Parts: sequence; C-alpha cells; structure tokens
Amino acid sequence: MSEATTSAASGLAALEARLRQDLAWLELPAKSWVPQKTVDNQPVLDVAVIGGGQAGMAAAVSLLHLGINAVIYDQSPAGFEGPWATTARMETLRSPKKLTGPALGFAALTFRAWFEAQFGLDAWEALDKIPRLQWMDYLRWYRKVMALDVRNDHHMELIRPRADGLVELHIAAPSGKSVVLARRVVLATGRDGLGGALVPPLADSLPRALWAHSSDDMDYGKLAGKRVGIIGAGSSAMDSAGTALEAGAERVDILIRRTELPRINKGKGSGNPGLTSGHLNLPDEWKWRIRHYVNVQQIPPPSGSVQRVSKFPNARFIFGAPIDAIDVNGDSLRVRTPRGVFELDFLIFSTGFRVDWTVRPEFAVIAPHIRSWRARYMPPPGEEDAELSDSPDLGRAFEFQQKQPGGLPGLERIHCFCYPATITHGTLSGDIPAISDGAQRLAQGIASLLYGEDVETHYRNLQDYAEPELVGDEWTPSEPTAEEREGLKR
Repeated sequence: MSEATTSAASGLAALEARLRQDLAWLELPAKSWVPQKTVDNQPVLDVAVIGGGQAGMAAAVSLLHLGINAVIYDQSPAGFEGPWATTARMETLRSPKKLTGPALGFAALTFRAWFEAQFGLDAWEALDKIPRLQWMDYLRWYRKVMALDVRNDHHMELIRPRADGLVELHIAAPSGKSVVLARRVVLATGRDGLGGALVPPLADSLPRALWAHSSDDMDYGKLAGKRVGIIGAGSSAMDSAGTALEAGAERVDILIRRTELPRINKGKGSGNPGLTSGHLNLPDEWKWRIRHYVNVQQIPPPSGSVQRVSKFPNARFIFGAPIDAIDVNGDSLRVRTPRGVFELDFLIFSTGFRVDWTVRPEFAVIAPHIRSWRARYMPPPGEEDAELSDSPDLGRAFEFQQKQPGGLPGLERIHCFCYPATITHGTLSGDIPAISDGAQRLAQGIASLLYGEDVETHYRNLQDYAEPELVGDEWTPSEPTAEEREGLKR
C-alpha cells in the first residue's frame, strides 16, 4: 500500500470516528418507539423505502434518526444505485461542490469532509466540480458509515395498499419472490420516478435498433464510425453528444428546436431557504407560476458540458431545427427539419421524462386512484404545462391523495419522494441542494402520522410508565413551628 493510500485511509478512519462521536453526542439514532406489528405471523416494517440512491438514503437516515425503522429496497446491484455509475454520462456534477447534499446537517457527513479526509485541503481548493464517479464513491461511503439496511437486486413488482393500514410490496429477488408488509412506503425512485422517458410519438414508427433515449443503459461504443443525431439541448443532450464523440462517432448533429441555447439557470437564481421552506405553503397559483416559469425558461446545460462537445470539429449545433418527420431508409434515418434533411445512422432523444403510469407495472393498482394537479388546479390560458398537470397532488408528508375519497383506502400510506413532488413541495425530493430539507420534512411528517395512528397505545404507555424519579427517602418531613400553628387560630 502506497504512502498516499495509507494516509487517505487513516484520514477517512478519523473522519468516521468523528461522525460516530457527533451522532453519539446527539443521541442519534433515537430509540425505536413505533409499536411493533405482526400480521399473519409476518413482521411489519415501519417504513419501506423504494430506491437506494441519494434521496432514498437521506430519507432512511432521517427516519432512523427519529426512531423509525426503515429498510431500503433497490433493483440495482450494490454500489450502483441511482444513475451515477450507470446511465449518467456527465463528466462532473452541475451542483457547486460546496453544497452539503444529503448530509442532513452533519459536517462530517458532507462530500467535502469525505474528500478532504483523503486528499487534503489543497486538493479541495483546486477542485472545480465534483467528478460524477467520485460522487458515487461518496454515496457508497455514506451508505456504509450510516449502516443502512439496503436490499439490492430487489425488483418491485406490485405495490398494493390495504384497508387494514398496511401496504403490500410484491418483490422479486435472487432468493425468489416474496410479499413484504409495511406501514408506510416511500418512493425514492429518481427523476423518472413515476414513469419513464418522454419520447415524441414519431419514435413509435422507428426501428428500436436505430434510436435510444438519453437515459437508456447503452454501450456508446457501438456508435463508433456512425452519424449520430441528438434531439434536445439540455444537459443530457450534451452528455450524450460528448460520450458519442469520445466513442468515435463519425459526426454528431445536435438538433435544437430553439434558435439559441438558454444562458441563465433561473432555478438556481430562486434557490434560498425561504423558498425551500415556503414553497409548500404558497397558494396554488404561485406554485404553478414559479414552476411553469422555470420549465419555460429551461435550464441551460453547464458550460463545461457544452465545451466538451464543441471541442470536436465533427460536432454540429443546428439551431431552429424542430423535427418535422423521420423516414426510415434501410439501416439509416432521414430526419427532416426546417433547416434541412439529415442522414443519420442513430438517433438519441434527449427529451426528458414524464409521469407515465403505463410503463410501470408496479403502480398498476394505485395509478387510477392518484389525484393529480390536473384535478386540483386550472392554469390561466397560456400557462398550460403537461408536466405540472400530470404531477401528483401530494399532502404535507409527500403522501399521495385519492382522486375519489374511499376509492383506494390506504393510498395515503405511500409517499412520493421523487421528482414529480416538485410542484407541491418545491425542489426537495431529488436535487442535491435541498435533499436534506426534503428528507427531514418527509421523516417528520411520517413520524407525526405514525404517532397519531397509535396515540391510544402511546397514551397507555404514558399511564403505565412507572419508573420513579423519587423513592421517598430524599427528604425529611418538617413540622410547623408553634407560632405558625397558632396563626391558624387567628
């Protein structure tokens, strides 16, 4: 082992010791207080968290710190939760390195603490943005030091609320299929958490071998020597274009509907503790107005991502080029736009995500009963927004609400802690800047709900509590003086 490796290991060990001490001083995690349940000889989980990425882990830690047991289920192999080491293709994170992310207020749990413990302050000062795979390494460490119970390679096949106050999770795992019971379920399933890729209808008629969505798990090496088209102009478009160029694509054409790239990240400009805490309490019209404005303005791709592409002479930025039609010509595509017709061997749609229950069979039972913002709010003419209308109308603890009261008892026991919660709660359920605030709001809300459900039990516990503070020998009774006794006669 090299001297640098030894130093990094010892620095990390010291950091972990400090974190343990911080938690011990704060008496965290709290003792479990939720009454244990067994149904049909099967133990019932307090909370099941679906998704073991940064949101799921922050949620689980927040719950555990409040004395609520949480188990995480993730479909990926251990260490590959979330997109960072799989479908994400950016070189670095967009978020500034100083953001504390899922650290939940613990300095020793931040990326900076983890980084400096291994590489030192000078390296931190020299760091520009956080490398994507290094962020994944940090999240692996986070899971380890917080001792989270993560069940990997567990695929959710069905989520079924029950009228008896439980939720059934039908799970497929390497050991076989099983049904898990939980009092509450948290969906921490990421950017496409309630659906999948948003692809224009014209893709339906195209051979699947000739196109992909930017979120697909794909070997970009197969694009070597090919003419590649990218539809879109956001971060994922630039990441896909850069990856294709680095893989040896003959040419990459980025077909952009707009006449120029957006320059300003409006969402970044609005970020402050007031919005983080206050968005939930805004009137509906203001929630809609803010989120719709950000959607319309669009978030520009990071400067570094654009430069990653533009340094290649065989990359072209084609503006004012919405797609009119796509024709199949043997093993290639002819993409028609107002700017011209482009002959391509492969097409990548970097067109975002949508709430689409039909592509997620695990939601088949709950989907028809979830109330959306379409039922809650009618925007003014000109402010229509399909993404916002399709988003679920959530309660204060991120819980789903029934479209028709009584339509699916128990639906409110499922909590949406992923991107579609944004219109209701703000950007607290996935993005790095406020993920800790969201996780703590979620956990506090669930704690309140669980306590209320069992208030009779907690009251009995209060009545039955019999540990004496005093045993009766701590004092000696005193007698009043004769003068004091005489005063009673007057």
